[in-house]
Amino acid sequence: MDSGKASRRFFEDHVAGRTGADRGDVRLGPTYGADFGVVDVGDSVVAMATDPVFVLRDLGLERAAWFAFHICVSDVSLSGLPPAHLAVNLNLPPDTSTETFDAVWEVFDREAEKLGTSLTTGHTGTYEGCSFPTVGAATALSVGDRADLVVPTGSRPGDRVVVTKGPAIETTGLLGVLFGDDLPIGEDAAAAARERFEDVSPVRDALTAAAAGRVTAMHDATERGLANAFHELAAAGGVSLAVERDRVPVLPGVREVCEYFDIDPWTSSSEGTVVATVAPGDVDAVLAALDSEGVPAAEVGRVEEAGGARVTADGDPLPEPESDPLWAAYQTGRERFRGE
Repeated sequence: MDSGKASRRFFEDHVAGRTGADRGDVRLGPTYGADFGVVDVGDSVVAMATDPVFVLRDLGLERAAWFAFHICVSDVSLSGLPPAHLAVNLNLPPDTSTETFDAVWEVFDREAEKLGTSLTTGHTGTYEGCSFPTVGAATALSVGDRADLVVPTGSRPGDRVVVTKGPAIETTGLLGVLFGDDLPIGEDAAAAARERFEDVSPVRDALTAAAAGRVTAMHDATERGLANAFHELAAAGGVSLAVERDRVPVLPGVREVCEYFDIDPWTSSSEGTVVATVAPGDVDAVLAALDSEGVPAAEVGRVEEAGGARVTADGDPLPEPESDPLWAAYQTGRERFRGE
């Protein structure tokens, strides 16, 4: 297997059709491009998603734990339902100090309380072979009414495509925090790049949009970036997307960081960016709600015919990314600025 998130081909060849028992209470099971699954429980629905606990200590433990927590709750938030429960499994290296654990867990506790999320259960231990930054996994649950659920398969022809924040938010924020003092891109651009780290969570974007209007599907632009998010959303809904590049917001610091590291912002990891499809009559209300929360967003295209699963940008086919340049750029920065 290649490093990083499994590809569409891997999912189709090795996962699809191998999903255990066929239960009637599963509303949405494993689907390529879907960030979460859904089950019916009585009169409610429960969205659930599992993600790595990723603690990048280079950021400093405070920032690293904040980033890790929001990765864990981001996918279920794309259901439009607030994250209610989080089960956390921490598999730590044997030399992990109690001070390190406390620093991480205090942030998890604080951020969970802000969102009304219970740290309901989990497992903690130290084991040979484990190492930072990936030190376990967490499963998040969102509970709510069926009428409030947004599923990633719900896009319909005629819906409008809305993007929050734009490309390479995660890439710019991480590289800005880690190397901003050394990047030769000017003080203003470096400061802006560091500020992008504060945007590396899609939770507020997703919950705000879903509450404001008829959002039919949402997806976040994590590994392989915004271009991959468009493809995954199209695949999940079995639709085609037509987008216009010039209408996609690009936040300060993004161009400068990506140009310095010679990476394509559209294919680079962008945790914090949400791609949503919205009923035409509700686009203005959704954009206004996002603006009131200080979330930059724009209508960038439309959903076209069902059964397509194609993406075009400015009328030309948008290639589906096969790799993400973020971690190569991270290694370049370590070598260039830290001599590692």
